[in-house]
Amino acid sequence: MTSEAKQPRPNGSESAARFADKFLPAWLDIALPAGTKAAPVVEELPDKGGPSTTLAQARTAFMLAHLGRLTGQERLLDAAGRIMGFITEYLRDPDGGCRYAVNPDGSRIESPEATLRRTYDQSFVLLALVSLRAAGSSAVSGEDVELCWSFVENVLTDGEMGALWEDDRMAARGARPGDLRAQNPHMHMLEAVLQCLELTGDDIWADRARSLVTAGTRYFIDPSTGAVREFVGHDLAPIDSPEGNRREPGHQYEWAWLLMRHADLTGDAEARRVVEPMSTFAASHGWRKDGPMAGALYDALGADGRVTEATHLLWPLTEAGKYFSAVARDTGDAPSAAKAREIADLIFGRYFDHGGRPAWVNQFDGDGNVIWEAGLSRLLYHVAFFVCEGASAGLWPLTGDGAPRG
Repeated sequence: MTSEAKQPRPNGSESAARFADKFLPAWLDIALPAGTKAAPVVEELPDKGGPSTTLAQARTAFMLAHLGRLTGQERLLDAAGRIMGFITEYLRDPDGGCRYAVNPDGSRIESPEATLRRTYDQSFVLLALVSLRAAGSSAVSGEDVELCWSFVENVLTDGEMGALWEDDRMAARGARPGDLRAQNPHMHMLEAVLQCLELTGDDIWADRARSLVTAGTRYFIDPSTGAVREFVGHDLAPIDSPEGNRREPGHQYEWAWLLMRHADLTGDAEARRVVEPMSTFAASHGWRKDGPMAGALYDALGADGRVTEATHLLWPLTEAGKYFSAVARDTGDAPSAAKAREIADLIFGRYFDHGGRPAWVNQFDGDGNVIWEAGLSRLLYHVAFFVCEGASAGLWPLTGDGAPRG
């Protein structure tokens, strides 16, 4: 990263406005050089090689398709199509499920870890497929979207409990004592289903969204605080363990944003009932108040709100930024708009390179020291959607020329 002594911190709003048409093209020059063939994006910068994962590929394809559709930038759509082509050709199995990873040349890795089809990953495949389809990409057909959902519905869904299995292996054998069930697959599958509802207008996706909201609120919300649990037991019951007591501030804001979106798209006003308690829990306990990282979210809390991980990943800030941007857009609340702008200043001023290079880091300690320097490609999805929400609230333009589109 560029020395702060030599480079002044950028204005976050200005950096956000340059993200889609300045930052991403410069990053693609390195991460996915121009071409016509299906290809994977690098998993991180500097590129250390290693497998190409469905998670990083699908998240990136989704991000590029979404921004390409909104801004009209063909390069972003072309890149998304190339990455999706790689997913379809090399990562997707005949039943529609996508395995965890393959080699960058597409050759299979025949290990139990690499062949696992994780529910978490499939949600981003669905997001990428429907977004590319809506953008008019020839890389995706309607049948591709239905094949992906069929795998989710018929393989990865626990029909008895209405929840999602963690992966196809758990789906095949059932959950066993000692297994953990996570909120994260449910959260991102809801995100994918809401994207399908918004882009297709088909009410069947509203029904699917309601089912996911029901499962998420039934199994993963702690009724004593309203906060989202990260994990429950194999039988979806709460567990008194470090995993069971874990609360992540970033996920409180991410769920809150999704539930507001769900209510807007489906008319399900009841979903808004659980938004305030989870956002209040994060607001009360989740923010560092002093030192070089003041204004950053802690990575994890206990069920009682005490800080258990006093470090600061990048992604939780983007989720809080989405939430405050959406509140500012929907209600005109000036303090929420100011909070979103402050978050943009911290993200682009602290985590991103100040010299204009397409570089960023993943995590700091409380003293502002980098403890995870990787520029993970999958993190740009988080940044991109904060940028989009801020633009929708009028906090900055979506493109550097000042002309949001779409």
